[in-house]
Amino acid sequence: MADRILNIGFIGNGKGTNRYHAPFSLARPQKFRIKTIQARHLGGPWAQIPNVEYTTDMAAMLADPAIDVVEISTPIPTHYELTKAALEAGKHVVCDKAFVGTVAEAEEIFALAKSKGVTVQCYQNRRFDSDYLTARKVTESGKLGKVFEIVTHYDYWRPEFVEMAKNGTYDQLLGIVYGHSCHCVDQLIDWLGIPDRWHAEARQIYGDGRPDVYFDFDLYYDELGIKATAAANYACAIQRPSFEVYGDMGTFVKVEKDQQERDLKKFYLPVGHDDFGLDTPEQWGTVRWYDDEWHMHEERVETVRSTYSLFYDTLYETVANGAPQLVKPEETITQLRIMEDAMRDLQ
Repeated sequence: MADRILNIGFIGNGKGTNRYHAPFSLARPQKFRIKTIQARHLGGPWAQIPNVEYTTDMAAMLADPAIDVVEISTPIPTHYELTKAALEAGKHVVCDKAFVGTVAEAEEIFALAKSKGVTVQCYQNRRFDSDYLTARKVTESGKLGKVFEIVTHYDYWRPEFVEMAKNGTYDQLLGIVYGHSCHCVDQLIDWLGIPDRWHAEARQIYGDGRPDVYFDFDLYYDELGIKATAAANYACAIQRPSFEVYGDMGTFVKVEKDQQERDLKKFYLPVGHDDFGLDTPEQWGTVRWYDDEWHMHEERVETVRSTYSLFYDTLYETVANGAPQLVKPEETITQLRIMEDAMRDLQ
């Protein structure tokens, strides 16, 4: 399979496929081709991609021997059954966050993939967020000294979700924990590894029976001496910094999150736009540190340039050349354990 273009079949034709997946595989035409997009209902607001077959027949797509990878970009409650179906068809699978609903389902999925001789992984494109990569770069520079705390926020001001939360019913797969904590928790696991222990809190701020709109997870890395916190809520009129890194010799703070999502929401896509996802100097973070003689230094830190197409580069190496997959099963299972703990007392 090496050195050939891989064919992708998408299940789902909504925002996930058209905003967060397709533009970044299309940016790697020497590695990937979108062959088929399947959805229960075709049409909708998204323009059809040229030279792609659109179908409502999922069985026919899964039976197509030309398709190498199936990407599932549908609502979370459908992930388990659709992932199983694609694996049973012998396809490599990439499933959107938050993968599936429970640890037990994830363990079953990973065992099925192993028995079929294919790979399955969660689409953790946020490992290629520029703010995250910049925070890591500053930390690795040594300027901060011994790092003891990392804090990341994923706040939103979403009045429409708040109104829904006031009146809607509780579904653990449709709140902020399964919808968004999976982004920043995965970044911390990717950066620091599997935590030794954690404390995970989710809140239904509008009362029992309402959707969760708040989470605060503390991950503890005892050997490293680091506490890493991921927190967010949907009722945050002033968003907290995207990343804060504290060391005994300095601090790094970046307020703005990755620019890629803001560009995508304006349909400003990576193909044809050389400045896609590029931070302006006003969006850069700030590092303040002290040298060995306790002289203070401060500077703006140019944001690391990144693209979610890097996920597809790793996917190609896995499927075409047998490289280890980017997102390991144990990382996804740990994240689900943390989320399950957070939801345990909600009702």
